[in-house]
Amino acid sequence: MAYIGKSIESGTFSVLDTSGNTYNGSNTTFSLGSQVGSPAQLLVSHDGVLQKPGTDYSLASGGTQITFSTAPASGASIFIVEISGAVGGPLASDLNGAELILDADGDTSITADTDDQIDIKIANTDHIKLATSSGDTVIQPTTDAKDIIIKQFDGTELVNFNDGAYSSFTSAAVNPEATLTDGSTVSWNALTQPVCKVTLAGNRTLSSATGGVTGQFISILVIQDGTGSRTITWNAAYEFKDDTAPTLTTTAAKGDIFVFRYNGSKWLEVGRNQNLTLS
Repeated sequence: MAYIGKSIESGTFSVLDTSGNTYNGSNTTFSLGSQVGSPAQLLVSHDGVLQKPGTDYSLASGGTQITFSTAPASGASIFIVEISGAVGGPLASDLNGAELILDADGDTSITADTDDQIDIKIANTDHIKLATSSGDTVIQPTTDAKDIIIKQFDGTELVNFNDGAYSSFTSAAVNPEATLTDGSTVSWNALTQPVCKVTLAGNRTLSSATGGVTGQFISILVIQDGTGSRTITWNAAYEFKDDTAPTLTTTAAKGDIFVFRYNGSKWLEVGRNQNLTLS
């Protein structure tokens, strides 16, 4: 009987040449003579019985071999057809700028018809492009006066990159407090430890905070240990009012907070709060 129904519009069925394989009742892995992306791309007949992908056989060597779960008997008749593109085959095509339609009604797509740029369209409106500038990755809206919004799974807005040239956060933007390693010289990385604390177990020197970005604010909580009366020698990169470094609180277990702003060469103190009870 002739086939009834809509014909396959794309894809091919290819009989694989497995004539070089020898079935001896022992070997389980054989050459396909081609590279296949998925076991589901194959129709495998073993002595007239169709085999189930993933159960009766799998792929090996990057898809160039087939492995049977049970070794075919000596003289077995194995017939393999590769389904390419028509049913479940991988997309292995150079689109060369053609639009890739993603949804059923054809109004959501991805295109790369502009060199080195990917455009994403949603609901028939260009929304965003991915591009590069001097090696950097650029994510940019392609519709004017629209925001980029990041939401939680339940739809709660977290961040709004507003078209008015500002960003808003509905939840706190937090720099987790880092604990600096106490020692004769205390090191501080302003890039990875912008908010930090250190407990002094002796008289210390605080090195200049590294990794600073001009305009950056950083904060340090200096805590006296159970003995107290510990001192800090501040690196010359820290600038205080009247060029006078502060005297730390001497009481055991109390803390002093200092906040600085970086001007590109110096950390300028913008505030302090001392003699704090911390628990």
